[in-house]
Amino acid sequence: MTIMKKSFLLLIVALWSFSFTAFATESLVLSGIYQGKDLYVKNPFAEDGVGFCVFEVSVNGEITSDEINSSAFAIDFNIMGIEVGSKIDIVLKHKEDCEPLVLNPEAIKPHSTFKLKKIGVDGNVISWTTEGESGSLPFVIEQFRWNKWVKAGEVFGEGTADEHKYKFELTPYSGENKVRVRQTDYTGKPRYTEHVIYQPQVRKVEFEPKKASDDITFTAPTRFEIFDKYGSLVKTGYGKSVNVSNLQKGEDYYLNYDSSFGETFKKK
Repeated sequence: MTIMKKSFLLLIVALWSFSFTAFATESLVLSGIYQGKDLYVKNPFAEDGVGFCVFEVSVNGEITSDEINSSAFAIDFNIMGIEVGSKIDIVLKHKEDCEPLVLNPEAIKPHSTFKLKKIGVDGNVISWTTEGESGSLPFVIEQFRWNKWVKAGEVFGEGTADEHKYKFELTPYSGENKVRVRQTDYTGKPRYTEHVIYQPQVRKVEFEPKKASDDITFTAPTRFEIFDKYGSLVKTGYGKSVNVSNLQKGEDYYLNYDSSFGETFKKK
């Protein structure tokens, strides 16, 4: 091969490489859950004056066939065969001198869409059955005690439209028990199941002493809360005793425990 031919080939390779490295690139990465809606992207002109900002879009590692050479475009997940409730990872490759804007990011955030089919308590276990979920969100189990709903625990939802069965073991209290399940999505608005009432075989818990210097003792392990005279929560927990030695001497405190509400004791 002559020197002239070699030089020509080197020039072709250099030009070919330049065409792919002429501009620096960045990536905008998003993750979410497909909710059955398109994602809309504002796509400005690049500052270099050559074309639009975004030059490639991929979803779950697959380059999309969406038309992106415009000032705004939609990412259509449906044509990619993605099912509602599925996790999606999106990469928008764009030039360094510009930045695309996702106009409706809430479209890929999980929504609380579950439909309750059944709920009940057997023994101390609450169980519920759902369908129609569209994203994994926690189900929060709440017990009604001390004149308010109190979180007892949580179970993460499966997040798909199929039927799913869940259960959670409760720590019951004496007397009538009331329990429900709550789920909250990105909107901050909670959705509740109907509540279930049941009567467990639990003895009423008592405490002593009424004037305490070091510890308060319960007749059985129980969940508890202690408030000061201003209504501020100073201690909370679960057990058969609680140390109160660091509380202010001479002050009255309010104690919630078992099913009892607003009991008082004095710190010695």
